[in-house]
Amino acid sequence: MTFTKTTEQTSKYEHLEKMSVNELLANINQEDHTVPVAVEKALPQIKDLVTEIVSKMKLGGRIFYIGAGTSGRLGVVDASECPPTFGVPFDMVVGIIAGGDAAIRKAVENAEDNDTQAWKDLQEFNITQNDVVVGIAASGTTPYVIGGLKTCNENNISTGSISCNAGSPISLTAKFPIDVVVGPEFVTGSSRMKAGTAQKLVLNMISTATMIQLGKVKGNKMVDMQLSNSKLVDRGIKMIMSEIPVTYEKGAELLTENGSVRKAVDNWKNSKL
Repeated sequence: MTFTKTTEQTSKYEHLEKMSVNELLANINQEDHTVPVAVEKALPQIKDLVTEIVSKMKLGGRIFYIGAGTSGRLGVVDASECPPTFGVPFDMVVGIIAGGDAAIRKAVENAEDNDTQAWKDLQEFNITQNDVVVGIAASGTTPYVIGGLKTCNENNISTGSISCNAGSPISLTAKFPIDVVVGPEFVTGSSRMKAGTAQKLVLNMISTATMIQLGKVKGNKMVDMQLSNSKLVDRGIKMIMSEIPVTYEKGAELLTENGSVRKAVDNWKNSKL
């Protein structure tokens, strides 16, 4: 298969600087409409990766996202949101960005071109064969990511990838590749736009579906969420009230005593047996 980097192809829109604000917004939005369709086409691939991740995590494994630039930042964001949302340890889902944490805010020159650094970064976490490493690269050609995945393969560590170009080097390297082909960007080559949106949607799917499969959601509620602010405490109390017949005040008391919605409900029910 001939590899074509569609994320780098010329935008189908010309003379952007001559467009009005309304025209710019309408055209960007029009392009954004195509992203969920592209993600839908990749659902079978996403399913295969999630299935592998769940099986590994049931053995005590973890998810590692590796990426550079926008892709790396998106991985870090998804990983950082898992502990407060699902109440899991901070090191169960780990986001690693080329150039280190400093690269989250400011680009680190040439960091993505080092094809041996990702493996070194992963070794700091004592990575094992129970873990899964997901490489994220819109282009599908980032040396940092490809090098990391290749070394993981050599060490019998499961690998996945998220790319926005079909048949890319990263897709050919990963054991469980995901290709979300969104086509040329509104601003030529600006893969933080449609490609970034596609990657975010896929990451949401991976982490959320995985955590639900691991029992971190009950019904449709985040019963293990961290109670890190008053909004979440109020939500937790109302979750308790929807599960057991208690007042708001009693719900607050139970939540304080137990530290989580799940424990509050379970312990209350057990006390009534």
